Formats: sequence, C-alpha cells, structure tokens
Amino acid sequence: MSTETQTIALSGSRSRWLKDRLAQIGVTTGGIIVLVALLLIFFYLLYVVKPIFDGARVEPGQQISLAGDGGQLLLGVEEQNELVYHFSEQGDIHFYSLPRQGERLQSVAVEGRVTAAAASDTRAMVAYGFEDGSIQVLAPKFNVSYPDNIRTITPEVIYPFGRTPLQVDGEGRALRYLSFAAGSEDVLAAAVTDDGEAVLTRFAGKENFLTGELELVPTQVAIPSLPARVDQVLLTPNLRFMFVRSGNEVSVYDVRNIDKVRLRSVIPMNAQGADISTMSLLAGGNSLLVGNDNGVVSQWFEVARDGKREFTFIREFRAQGQVTRIANEINRKGFVTVSANGSLDIFHTTGGSRLFSEQLAGEAVSALAMSPRNNLLLIAEGDRLSTFHVENEHPEVTWKAMWTKVWYEGYPEPQYVWQSTSGSSDFEAKLSLVPISFGTLKAAFYALLFAVPIAIAGAVYTAYFMSPGLRKVVKPTVEIMEALPTVILGFLAGLWLAPLIETHLPGIVILLVLLPLSVLLTAFAWHHLPKAIKNTVPEGWQSVLLLPVVVLVGWASFAFSPAVENMFFGGNARSFLTNELGIGFDQRNSLVVGIAMGFAVVPTIFSIAEDAVFSVPKHLTNGSLALGATPWQTLTRVVMLTASPGIFSAVMMGLGRAVGETMIVLMATGNTPVMDFSIFNGMRTLAANIAVEMPEAEVNSSHYRVLFLAAFVLFVFTFLFNTVAEFVRQRLRDKYSSM
Repeated sequence: MSTETQTIALSGSRSRWLKDRLAQIGVTTGGIIVLVALLLIFFYLLYVVKPIFDGARVEPGQQISLAGDGGQLLLGVEEQNELVYHFSEQGDIHFYSLPRQGERLQSVAVEGRVTAAAASDTRAMVAYGFEDGSIQVLAPKFNVSYPDNIRTITPEVIYPFGRTPLQVDGEGRALRYLSFAAGSEDVLAAAVTDDGEAVLTRFAGKENFLTGELELVPTQVAIPSLPARVDQVLLTPNLRFMFVRSGNEVSVYDVRNIDKVRLRSVIPMNAQGADISTMSLLAGGNSLLVGNDNGVVSQWFEVARDGKREFTFIREFRAQGQVTRIANEINRKGFVTVSANGSLDIFHTTGGSRLFSEQLAGEAVSALAMSPRNNLLLIAEGDRLSTFHVENEHPEVTWKAMWTKVWYEGYPEPQYVWQSTSGSSDFEAKLSLVPISFGTLKAAFYALLFAVPIAIAGAVYTAYFMSPGLRKVVKPTVEIMEALPTVILGFLAGLWLAPLIETHLPGIVILLVLLPLSVLLTAFAWHHLPKAIKNTVPEGWQSVLLLPVVVLVGWASFAFSPAVENMFFGGNARSFLTNELGIGFDQRNSLVVGIAMGFAVVPTIFSIAEDAVFSVPKHLTNGSLALGATPWQTLTRVVMLTASPGIFSAVMMGLGRAVGETMIVLMATGNTPVMDFSIFNGMRTLAANIAVEMPEAEVNSSHYRVLFLAAFVLFVFTFLFNTVAEFVRQRLRDKYSSM
C-alpha cells in the first residue's frame, strides 16, 4: 500500500471517529436533556401540589384589653384584620384598632334596658331584646375611604331592618331568652317571655305600594310541644328549621310556614357516654354541630331516605377536652373549638380531619371568632382579647377527601363526587379525583377496545400477507391518519357522530354484528371458489375485494335501522333502553369516544406493530415453511412470538396516547364526572378536566392546586404504564431473542 493510500485511510478513520464521537455526544446530551426535563416537570408539579397537604399553623399575635364588664355576645374583625368589634350582652358596642395596639376607636350603647340578647351563628349580626317584648337588630359596618390616598376604615353600627324595634311579643312582655335568624328580607325570632311562655315571630318583608320602602309584617305563633327545659335554641339562616336543645335531646321544628309550625322529630344527639355542652350551625346553616363534654363534636344534616328527609348523624370529630365554644369559618366548612382546659382545635368537615390541636387559651374563654378570611382567630377571656394568626389555606383537600367516599351536605350517602364550583357562597367543594381518574381509564379502555383488534389485525395482514405493491399504498395511508388534528376528530365526534349514533342506534349494533360475519362469510366463499377464478386476483390483493362488502354492509345496516327500531323498540330505541331496561343513554357517550379516540389511536398501534411483524427475519419464516408448517402456523407460532415485544410496545403506546388525549374526550363525552362503566354514558377524564377548569381556577387556590395534582396523577399514570411496558417488553425480548 502506498504512503498516499495510507494517509487517506488514516484521515478517513479520524473523520469517521470524530463523527461517531459527535453523534454519541449528541445522542447522550439529548437523552440527558429529556430526563432533566421530565424531572423538572415532576418536581414542579410536586412544588405546586405540596401546600395542599400542609397542616394548619397558628401563631400568637397581639393582646388588647376590652372595655366594660358585660358578657361577650359577639366578637369579630373586619376583612382586613385591622378593626375588632365587640358586642356585649348588656348592649355596649366597641371598636378597636389592632394596628394602634388595641386603641378604642368608637363606642355605642343601645337605647333601652336590654333583657335578652342573641348573636347570629352565620352572620355578623346581633339582636337585643327589651322589656317591652321588642327586639332591635344591629350589625357592624366598615366604610373604606382614601383621603390623601391613604386607606381609612371607619366603623359604624347599622340597623339592617330599621331603627324601629320589632315587636316579637304582641302582649308586650319582657323577653328573657332570645334566638333569631335573618334572611335577605325576613327576620325570624324565637323568644321566651318573662312569664315562661315561648313565642315564635316571623317578620315578613313587604314593599310598601306607595312609598316603595320595605315594611316588616309580624306573625306571632306559640311554639308547639316545647320542652319544659330549654338550654339552647338555633334558627337556620334560610328560616326553615329551629333546633331546641333540652339536655341531650334536640327537638327539630319545621318553621318554613309560620302558620303551620310543627315538631318534626326529637333526636338524642349526645355522644355515647357523654352530655351535650353546646351547639352551633356550620357555615351555610345546613349542618348542625353538637359539642359534648367528652370532646366529641358530631355533625348532623338532613338526608333523604325512603321518601322522607330526616336529620342524620354524619361524622364526628374529637377535641382535647369538654367543648365549650364553637366558632365557624366564614364561607368554608371548617370550625374551631375551645375546650374547658384551654385546648384549641381546628377541624374541617368535608375531609373529616383535625388540622390543628394545641393548648393556647385559659380555662375561662368567653368568646371565640374567626376573621372573614379565616386567617385570624380571636379569643376573649374576661376583659382580655388575644389574637392568633392562622395559616390554613387548603383545609378541604385531604387524602381522604380525594380518594375515598365522602358524605357531602344534602347527599343521601357517601359518594365520589367532583364538583369544584357553584353559584352559592356556602358551597361545599367536592374535589374527589376518583371520578375523573375512573373516566380516564374508562375512555382509554373503550378506545383500545375499538383500536387494538383493528390495528393489530391490520398490521399483521399488511406485513405478512399483503403484496409489496399494495403495502406501499396502505401503510403510508394509515400512518398519515395520525396527522389529522384531534380537535377535528373531536369536533366531528361531538357534532356529527354522536347524533348519528343516537338516531341510528340499532343500525350501529347491527353493523357491529354483521360486519365481522360478512367478512368471514366472504372469506369462506372465496376459499371455495374455483382456482381459475381465484388466480385472476394477484397474490396479496384479495383484501381489496372486501371493500364493496364493507360498504354494502354499512349502508344496509343504516338503511334498515329505522325499520328495526319501529319493529322491536316502538320507534325509539333510546327510550326503550331508558324505560324498559333501565340503562341511561347520553348522546355523547363512551361508544362515541371509543370510535373517535380509537380512530386516533389506530395509526400509532398499526405503525409500530406493522414494523415489528415486518422486521421478523425472513430465515425464520422460510425455515418454518420449509419444514412443512402452513403460513398460518408460521404466523402464530413463529412470527407473532418473535414480534411480540414490538406488538406489546405498540399497544402500550396506544394506551399512553389514549390516557393523555384531551380534545376528543373534551368535545365528545359531555364531561360528566360519573362513576358508571356503561358504554352509553359519558365520563370526564383528567386531561379534559384540566383543560376545562384550569382557565377559570383562581391562582394558588385549592381548586388550582388540585388541578395540578390531577396533572401529577396523569403523569404518574403514563409513567407507570411505560415502566410496566418496558419491563414486559424486555422480558419478551429476552425470551424470544434466541429464535
């Protein structure tokens, strides 16, 4: 070899080595970047999700002195946590400034001799009763102004139902005990007079025809079957129920119609081996909280069963001692208790959880209150007021609330429910991930049920039986289907396919039965034709003969669908399913999703599986045929086994595609988060739920973070599927690689 030739060879080797090294570095770098990106996504999702699992934190704030020596009737703070208000049982009202170290800003005294007083459990409102049988309703109000661009909050006392007292007792007797509730226009008051008679008065708001002012028209009735001993009376804010506690029994009165007040039931609500110490209404007034001297707090609300609605025990919570005070969170289903030993406990009813427990108070707590934003706690002990800063942003989100059945207010039994928003301010968030996780798996199941048999059978036939010329046309045609945008498929599925299936439901069922039979019958007939006729069709092109059969069977199924519907289903197959068989039917259902999403998944499975089958070494098939095996035996015992790792990977890739699909399920399912495996009902998937609700979720709210948790669950789903797929694929490859 000449020197010049050796130089060229060495130069080529160095160039090839350099290219190999660059390619190796490029591939390695790309792989590392992909792994880093996945890890960043994983940890970012965890970063957003983590705060919802943090417990409540309570830190001591400042202390101030309260004026007067009257009992604490109502305690609270305005929304900015700057001004504290204090209503005493004697009718003295005081406002204090927390930024000014508890400086008293204003004091107001109620006119007249107060003989009874009551505070609303669900609103910042107080009613004072007088010796002439009348009451006056008062509430704090805070006016915000900006003189010289400085925010200034000015407190005042308002009279929501006028300064003129409302006459509760028509005979003018002094009120000894009082309870009240106020709606938007009406007021309901229950009172015990000085001579021991109980009266119930409803003030109905009516607009004056001449002046346009709201006038309150009273209607007074006696309370029937009232216990001789009355320990506590509560009225719901919707003015529907009255609860009268007498010892350990609670009498439930229906007071919706003031002219027909009736005792509905008398229920022992004490915990086993304990006595009731106090009661309170949860935010919204739909649930009754009953505290006991053994620390148990039970929740009760109305449940419909057997055609009747009754107040039912739902769940219980355990404080650290005898419950003396219960304060409810504003617009949330949480509450705070103080025990006789000074222990403070924070609970949330939806998750059935205790979020905080610590001894922060003394043994003489006279009032307990939460701020409107639930981030400041007020505890009054005599003339001393202590404030505590509370961090409890996501109390409704617990592992139990998301993954187990929860008994929500108004529901007949514990259920899995996803309902993140409502028009009501006292809405109980229902953030169970079970229905949408179930919907994800349900959509993937029906999509694969449609796609896997078609895609794998088509891939096997195309790679093993079809002629090379026809394969060059079929394979690219199927693969190009993957380029069709899923939003177009979802649009067609929702607006064209779903109504078509609904109006031709019998035809769809006929098609699913007749199409496979017609293909088999055609193959059987072809097999028995004379060789002279069969030889006219080139080898590997016989599948083209099935095209007219498929078109004819499809046309006939839809053409005869109305006749079959009239003959067997009374002209309405949907009504027959619902009324006769008890099977619900939604227009956008799993059948529509299975066809549409299966159509999107078929190209993925087909392409990978076809490559796997086609890549089986020819010496294996030729050797099998040479030993006398038939083409079908060679396919089932040699080709399919060798290609099984690739076929399994194709199915798992299709599953991953189906699990993460968004637009098709978003537009073709109806997005109903129901737990029903019926093919005629819809579902809501994790991906579709995120797409629908993320734009309207408040940033950093519980709803927002739970949607990120749903994304994390989806991420884990796909990770587990891919991990299992890779493990099985490697096992199959190791098992059949020696063939």
